[in-house]
Amino acid sequence: MGKDYYDILGIQKDASEDDIKKAYRKQALRYHPDKNKSPGAEDKFKEIAEAYDVLSDPKKKDIYDRFGEEGLKGGGGPPGGGGGGGGGGPGNFSYSFQGDPHVIFEEFFGGRNPFGQFFGGRNGGLDEDMDTNDPFTRFGMGGGSGMGGGFPSSFSSGMGGLGGHGSVVKKQQDPPVVHDLQVTLEEVLAGGTKKMKISRKRLNPDGRTIRREDKILEVQIKKGWKEGTKITFPKEGDETPTNIPADVVFVLKDKPHPVFRRDGSDIIYPAKISLRDALCGSTVSAPTLEGRTLSVSTTDVVQPGTKRRISGEGLPYPKRPERRGDLIVEYEVRFPERLSQSARDTIAQVLPRS
Repeated sequence: MGKDYYDILGIQKDASEDDIKKAYRKQALRYHPDKNKSPGAEDKFKEIAEAYDVLSDPKKKDIYDRFGEEGLKGGGGPPGGGGGGGGGGPGNFSYSFQGDPHVIFEEFFGGRNPFGQFFGGRNGGLDEDMDTNDPFTRFGMGGGSGMGGGFPSSFSSGMGGLGGHGSVVKKQQDPPVVHDLQVTLEEVLAGGTKKMKISRKRLNPDGRTIRREDKILEVQIKKGWKEGTKITFPKEGDETPTNIPADVVFVLKDKPHPVFRRDGSDIIYPAKISLRDALCGSTVSAPTLEGRTLSVSTTDVVQPGTKRRISGEGLPYPKRPERRGDLIVEYEVRFPERLSQSARDTIAQVLPRS
């Protein structure tokens, strides 16, 4: 003997669409596992969801009404069902309940615990007579009839109107999902594209079940972008029946460079020279980001903190990428660890005391 979905919901076979919705509301609230801790409540809750899934769908309901559970689930029609007189079976139609009863509940009410959310745990449990104690029935929210009296305006504005399967409260978007995106100075100089692989949840076509999928996001790196620049991909985060997917945001981070440091659109090259060169003049071979080498000479005494600026050899300006910042040669003087006595005497004779 197959399941009697009408009996499960406690309604007659001639029940209207509104009757089916009211019956599901009553039974789902009564047997929800978060409230009903009795043995078997979870199974009953799932059975109620399956009954509603069938009876709220006109096609499934029609097949079930004519052929019962066996015909609905691909077992064929009654004996001799292939004959005439309208007794044929449901053909290739085959149904199997694959839904999540909690997701169906969320879609119907717009939340896992509507009675606690809006009425603050009024009873702490469910009354056996849900017709009179179900707040959604009592305030006239039955079967697509709209909002009844007695609700505060803030509650009404937050609801999308409870109806069939697809009736939910207005969805809220999840907070942005932020990832660091490391880029080299060479990539900032030239610009280009970086491909980032993300893993996320997506809804299946049934609007209830969820699959996990990978997606490649192409990030266009523009010339000269500064550290901290944000690139946003709208609604590429996880998707569920009850949310709006979050934006995925990449934040540019400079990858440490083996030679240079960055200062805005300028790049700094630390040039180490000897004390002799600092005093007597020197020529430094300064590298560039493109791989060229520039000769930077000085005949002046190199003081601590001395810098030489080479125009146009830095990074592009973000708002004017045709122009570039500077390459700054920052001198670092290496002092000798020890001196011979003769060297000390010579330096003492040559250098002034002040």
